[in-house]
Amino acid sequence: MSILKKPLITEKSTRISEKLNQYGFVVSKDATKPEIKEAIEKMYGVSVTNISTAIYAGKTKSRFTKRGIFSGRRPSYKKAIVTLKEGQKIDFFANI
Repeated sequence: MSILKKPLITEKSTRISEKLNQYGFVVSKDATKPEIKEAIEKMYGVSVTNISTAIYAGKTKSRFTKRGIFSGRRPSYKKAIVTLKEGQKIDFFANI
């Protein structure tokens, strides 16, 4: 199983990547900071200086329809915020 699942492309993550040179990724729950650092440096060819991780709990969602109430749960995930060395950047849309 891969350590990096997908990059976080949101308005907030785009803003911090422009100002603070930080990028967000959704990673596997059992990944450690050294494993995340190694995977990002190998995949994107950049130098990582700092990593912050957080585990987000899944939320309960419900929908009211004609057939009744449907309820479910969003999955929980782990997020990593990666700070790169000065002057380096990651372009997620280069291969499109």
